[in-house]
Amino acid sequence: MNLAITLLVVIAIASIIGTVLQQNEPYNNYIIKFGPFWFEIFKTLGLYDIYSAPWFMILLGFLLLTTSVCIYRNTPAILRDMNHFRLDAQDKSLRVFKHSIEWRSTESVAEVVGDARNFLQRRGYRVRIKEQDGVTTLAAMKGSISRLGYLLSHASIVVICVGALIDGNVPVKIGDYTGRIKPETRDIPISEMPKESVLPADNMAFRGSVSIPEGNAVNFVYLAMRDGYLAQRLPFAVELVDFRIEHYESGQPKLFESDLVIHDDDLDEPLRQTISVNHPLTYKGYSIYQASFSDGGSELKMTAWPMDNPLLEPMKIEGKINERVGLTTPRGDYTLELTDFKPFNIFPAEEDDPVGKKFRNFGSSVVFKLRTSSGEANEFVNYMSPVLVKGRYFFMSGMRTSPAEPYLFLHVPVDPNGKLDRFLKLRRLAGDKQQVKKAVDIQIEAMAEEGIDSKVLDSVRENIIGMIELFMNGGMDAVMEQAATVGVEKQDEALQSYIKVIQGVMGSIYVEVLLDEGIDLESGVGEEEAQFFDDALNAISLMGVYDSPVLLQLDEFNHIEASGLQITKSPGMDIVYLGCVMLMVGIFFMFYMHHRRLWLRMKQEDEGTTLLFAGSGHRDKSEFASEYETLERGLRNLSGDTTKAE
Repeated sequence: MNLAITLLVVIAIASIIGTVLQQNEPYNNYIIKFGPFWFEIFKTLGLYDIYSAPWFMILLGFLLLTTSVCIYRNTPAILRDMNHFRLDAQDKSLRVFKHSIEWRSTESVAEVVGDARNFLQRRGYRVRIKEQDGVTTLAAMKGSISRLGYLLSHASIVVICVGALIDGNVPVKIGDYTGRIKPETRDIPISEMPKESVLPADNMAFRGSVSIPEGNAVNFVYLAMRDGYLAQRLPFAVELVDFRIEHYESGQPKLFESDLVIHDDDLDEPLRQTISVNHPLTYKGYSIYQASFSDGGSELKMTAWPMDNPLLEPMKIEGKINERVGLTTPRGDYTLELTDFKPFNIFPAEEDDPVGKKFRNFGSSVVFKLRTSSGEANEFVNYMSPVLVKGRYFFMSGMRTSPAEPYLFLHVPVDPNGKLDRFLKLRRLAGDKQQVKKAVDIQIEAMAEEGIDSKVLDSVRENIIGMIELFMNGGMDAVMEQAATVGVEKQDEALQSYIKVIQGVMGSIYVEVLLDEGIDLESGVGEEEAQFFDDALNAISLMGVYDSPVLLQLDEFNHIEASGLQITKSPGMDIVYLGCVMLMVGIFFMFYMHHRRLWLRMKQEDEGTTLLFAGSGHRDKSEFASEYETLERGLRNLSGDTTKAE
């Protein structure tokens, strides 16, 4: 019993861990969540696939073995005891019972036996009678079926363990440990996977997942294993005809469902059914669940604006989600990896939102990575439409170097037409040395009127041009590094001077941009135009931190959705359910069916019959005491004499 309880406690704790900790996730997710140190410890313990971990299977097997031995050893004795009335009980042993009493009766033994048998049988007792050495013993028993509770409860553990071991896919685990099965770690199609990584369709049990784009069909699922995966073939094909999703105002999914078609040679015609969360499709023992949704390869058209050389023409790019596109930039060759697309993004609205809604739609977005030839990559998320931030519209692009970090957003102001034309033109002119020299000359002329020597002005001119170039290429971080070279005491003063010069030159270029747009500046730059200029300088100042050779803008898209399905084959599930039913019935028998025994010993004497009545109950002593008193009164009344023996 101590061993069984210990095993059950360990298995229960492991099951709690397996419930709280999401199982069979990619190893990178666990590294991000726990860090390298705890990741390795949890990996060694097998907590990422705990229900198939060797030690968990061994515990289940050992519990199965020990419980089976316990049942084997105790079942015969329990069955015998259920039908053993103990007619050999002696007066001496019965008198020491807590519930025991003697009296005399004027009736004969035969009369007492007949009345007592009928009386007890009417109250549900089974009765046996034995006469030996002049003494007649009547033994009665009720509730012996409660002893089956022990057998059912222990047998239920065996049944549950058998079901768990079946669904634990032991053959696959053995194949993995022996090297016959090897997880695949490369991102390759199933047609290129080695046979050691592909499981046959007759695999006994599995739980896998697959993402199917609309209009496509698959006859396999993927099973996560350690840092890789296996492909599990299916004896039929699953086609996704259509996927639908509804959202709450907050953007959370409200309902998503898939129209599926099962293609199987055993079917006269394809099986069509719509599934949704908690409403799976079951076919041939396979259960198909609606688990998630994702992008199914949306077609995108984008414009890539060069960040290092504003004078270069933008590039037009077309691609699909989950595709890689080559990209040549002044920094070298990059690979554009399109990873995700969302048609809309719902976020909490600002407190001073003009519409007064709790949530706002930021519009469509694309998530992508820019990977260098050396393999390093930054992740980006760009919104297609301008986003309202503090009363002004910006084109937003987020960048991060690791999935564990938050996005650093670049806010690029848009012009009154909702486009980037004004900002890009300002940046292009600021990157044109001739245009910069022209703007700097305006600043030099103002300084010359103050009587500054021409040689000094020539030096100042070159310094200003260099400062603008530094600002355009490295942003404000580069300017601050330059200011730090003059010494700590003059650093703040130098930085303020640099900022003033940059604002002056960029302001002159900005005026040219506004005039080219046909904006009347006779009364000066308007408030909106001035705010745009400040936002534009802020955006340019962050270009150094925004580590990207291009600014990618989404122009058009054709959204294609994919349904995430979880397909399981669990022959042990019904066995586990049977074990649970057996456990509940066994517990009911043990706690609510009480085993009770009664003995009535009768001996014929000259004056009549001497009676000894005793009883015992295994559970609920107070209830049995009350029942015993009732039976005692009834038997004494039936015997015809209520006088106690001396």
